[in-house]
Amino acid sequence: MVELDIDDIQRRMDASIATLQNEFMGLRAGRASTGMLEPIMVDAYGSKMPINQIGNISAPEPRLLTVSVWDAAMTPIVEKAIRDSDLGLNPASEGNLIRVPIPVLSEERRRDMVKVAGRYAEGCRVAIRNIRRDSIEKVRKAEKDGLISEDARHMQENNVQKLTDEFVKKVDDALSRKEKEITHV
Repeated sequence: MVELDIDDIQRRMDASIATLQNEFMGLRAGRASTGMLEPIMVDAYGSKMPINQIGNISAPEPRLLTVSVWDAAMTPIVEKAIRDSDLGLNPASEGNLIRVPIPVLSEERRRDMVKVAGRYAEGCRVAIRNIRRDSIEKVRKAEKDGLISEDARHMQENNVQKLTDEFVKKVDDALSRKEKEITHV
């Protein structure tokens, strides 16, 4: 009998949740956090790289982030990546130091950030559903090949669906916490 590796499915779904948490860190709610800039990818040296691999991010003041770029030639590219991100930030560079003032959030900006959080959460839900689809396809193929019975297929599909429902609920809970954090003044 072919048994689905539920631990592997759970690990893959956990990775999707971890990615979502990482993306949520980039959505600021109050004060400046170095995690805000970490999801930003920069076109550097012929590939996309995380901003923290191109410079040092710090928060010297509650409403200011700085990025100390290691290669001065990369400064304008990093500055553009910050400006083009969904975060609504307006960086200014001084040599190889980029200052990123964190504006006070307006009501409109908070609504925009809630929408961005919703897009991140939906992307995570889609990733979890894709993991479910792949797993169910494996089970159905095993039944078609005569490796498992119809009852075993139903049982394994139900286990995958329960796990999927559990992880989608985790995504929904994380989203509602993030929305509260963003809208709380």
